[in-house]
Amino acid sequence: MGARCKCRGAAIKRQLACVADSNIFRFAMTNSQSTVYFDATLTPHTALSPRAFLVVMGLVGFMSFVGGMMFLSMGAVPVIAWFGLDALAIWLAFRASFHSLRQETRIEVTAERIALSHTAPGSEPRRVELPTGFARLSLDFPERRPSELKLAHGQQAYVIGRFLTPGERKSLHTALKSAIEKARAERYA
Repeated sequence: MGARCKCRGAAIKRQLACVADSNIFRFAMTNSQSTVYFDATLTPHTALSPRAFLVVMGLVGFMSFVGGMMFLSMGAVPVIAWFGLDALAIWLAFRASFHSLRQETRIEVTAERIALSHTAPGSEPRRVELPTGFARLSLDFPERRPSELKLAHGQQAYVIGRFLTPGERKSLHTALKSAIEKARAERYA
């Protein structure tokens, strides 16, 4: 039995360096024992914890209430509704952001195949398998946005880790490239 790498946003460099520098992981699969060279689950970085979200929304609500009371004391009653709408708009924006954070991409590299699966909230999970020997990995514009990490086979190209920062994407590219080279070396040795 081996290890799984669960990469989350800022911790991806540490996790991928661990995967890239370590020896081959052994992983029990359903049909047979297969050597897994890379196994990572990529998820977007969460900037706010649930507790921090409550603090921010509490501050927004308090500021809206105080501002509304100031305008109410001056006789501007309709302004209170606008403060309430502002707080509601901020809450809805956070809710949409948290909803998009539930996506994840899983990458597994073995000598025979590269398995990609992506799940996003509100859509069907997508899964594709590419032969390791014929897959092409490329990173366009590694130092800036928009940079794309692409895994291609034939006429199809799949973009990996759209939610990662350019530095994290570059680190993922290095680790994936190393894993694919090791997998090819075993297959064609």
